[in-house]
Amino acid sequence: MDDPNTLAIPRNTDAWAAAPGSDLHRLFQLSMTMFERRDQENILRLAMSSVPALGPCQARSGYLLRDRELIEFLPDDHAPAAELADRLRALQGEDGLIAIPGAAWARAFGLRRPGGLSGYLVVTGEAEPSPHELFLLNVLAQQTAAAVANASLHQVEREHALQLSRLSDELAIMNQRLKDTVEDLQRRQLIHDAFTRIVASDGHENEIAATLHALTDRAVAVEDRFGNLLSWAGPGRPDPYPEPNLRREETLQQAANCNGLTRDRDRLVMVAQPRQEILGVIVLFDPGPTLQPQVIYALEHAAMALELRLSHARNLAEVELRLRRDLVEDLLAGTSDHSVFARSEAVGHNLHGPHYAVALQWLGAGTEDALAIAAWKAAKKVGMSILLARRSGMVVLFSSGRPDGAAFYRAVADEMGNGGGAIGVGGRCDSPADFARSFQEALRSLRIRQQSRLRNGITFFDELGIYRILGQGEGGADIETFVQEWLGSLQDYDRRHHSNLVPTLSQYLECGGNYSATASALVIHRSTLRYRLRRIREISHLDINDVDSRLNLHVATRAWRVLGG
Repeated sequence: MDDPNTLAIPRNTDAWAAAPGSDLHRLFQLSMTMFERRDQENILRLAMSSVPALGPCQARSGYLLRDRELIEFLPDDHAPAAELADRLRALQGEDGLIAIPGAAWARAFGLRRPGGLSGYLVVTGEAEPSPHELFLLNVLAQQTAAAVANASLHQVEREHALQLSRLSDELAIMNQRLKDTVEDLQRRQLIHDAFTRIVASDGHENEIAATLHALTDRAVAVEDRFGNLLSWAGPGRPDPYPEPNLRREETLQQAANCNGLTRDRDRLVMVAQPRQEILGVIVLFDPGPTLQPQVIYALEHAAMALELRLSHARNLAEVELRLRRDLVEDLLAGTSDHSVFARSEAVGHNLHGPHYAVALQWLGAGTEDALAIAAWKAAKKVGMSILLARRSGMVVLFSSGRPDGAAFYRAVADEMGNGGGAIGVGGRCDSPADFARSFQEALRSLRIRQQSRLRNGITFFDELGIYRILGQGEGGADIETFVQEWLGSLQDYDRRHHSNLVPTLSQYLECGGNYSATASALVIHRSTLRYRLRRIREISHLDINDVDSRLNLHVATRAWRVLGG
């Protein structure tokens, strides 16, 4: 079967030559066939296979110039000729005869194009071809060169088209990435602006939670450092809110070690942590298996807003505490500067109106801070407006208005968890200059309470009566001795027999010796009163009608009441 790549030219070259124009016509057909092809090697092989149809010759080999190197293409039934490429390079792009072993005649036809040489077609024969055959071979070489150049141009165009297609695809990808980046930046800007407005307006925790919920469409909880709920936004709020579990500290530490964010089962936990201290926690519920970048970005900005909010609140609290402490210290020092009114207004306290100094001490070492917190909470519980400061070993406060002693003491004891403390309340203050005096009175009341038989409780200075005189200085022990001397026998009798002789005597003296008033106050019969008074005379060996004895007994019973009788 004939090779389809071979030009259909009769083997009888005389008959072909005898037909005017038939050789050129067929060569033109060959040229058209070569120009329709796009593969340079295929074109070269087609030309090589068509050489025998143009004369008594055959194509020995073909070459294409690629990267300045001649690449050889051989017919299937030929072996490569040694050193042929070197001989062709010696021609320097021109046509010429070359020596090939075993060939009587051999010529290299250059495949030239406008830009230079593109290859060679090497033809051999048993004899030199006629001029007409050489002309046809030259035409074949020219047409082959043109077809190779055309294929090269098409290949360049295809490569350009592929490159343009790749560039177009890459441009489309880059445009999509740019679009995604712009959309992401817009979302980030929206998140940034939302939380910036919250920070700028000193927004509270509920605004932070509501904004994060709106941005993520997930339920949000804002907790303090200890797991107490500060705010909730979104559906499904548990009621009551669950108490912190044993894993909370581990979770918070894990979050702190992972740039503030960690996953805890179906929750994302983000800590608000300026520097090394955790101030608060933001919890995002059911975030899904894959974390979207904008969700993390929103959480980070929410945590930043919460950090600023809680840090600001803490700083304000510390400044207010310092201002309150300094204000109290100035009042304790006896200032008469009326600027204290403006300073008290700055910390939210109205210094106008009557005030009372209060001094507190509680059992146990290291309880000063705890006592200050307990006193603050207790004052709020019973509705007291106070200025508070810590002093060595005690807590001092000034109460606007006379405090409810029993209620305040119970509230402090509840906060402290025990009733092992004493409270002294000074006299009334009507101007800043009175505060120092009231404080000294509170200290005297506190000291008297602590030196009394019942050391735990509250003592008001204006209720001390004569004890205000007797209690000056360090004479507490002397007063106890005084009470023991005048009432000791009666106290001992009351303890042994569970009687009420001392209260009866106290009430009798308070009523000025009036039998009816005393009996009514004690809710007893007059005859019972007479019996008790007779027993008092018998046991104490005192005449209660004697002026001096009566005075000393009255003072002793007053002191007994103040000391906790």
